[in-house]
Amino acid sequence: MSVKIRLTRIGRHKDPFYRIVAADSRFARDGRYIEQIGTYDPAQGTEKAEINEELALKWLNLGATPSDSIRAMFNRKGILAKFAASKVKKGPAKKAEKKPAAKKVAKPAEGAK
Repeated sequence: MSVKIRLTRIGRHKDPFYRIVAADSRFARDGRYIEQIGTYDPAQGTEKAEINEELALKWLNLGATPSDSIRAMFNRKGILAKFAASKVKKGPAKKAEKKPAAKKVAKPAEGAK
């Protein structure tokens, strides 16, 4: 299942209002979604968009891919920068240098001299 973070349109004719949701990519645009992350009113602009950063980062960490409009919105809000910073911190740790294994010496049998 590939999860996308995208806009779902609600509102009336010629007066759009959007929910920012995490949804399975196979679902319809205005259909079922997994979780609502925020809201966006294009009349007020992207600066006034309400986004729950904690939920957005959770879904990004789980591998959800944002749509182009959501990516731009997250970029303006600084969410993608926080996501990138958290990825650097959790990146691959330096591997401890392996010590060469000690050679095993065969022990002589107790009965043999």
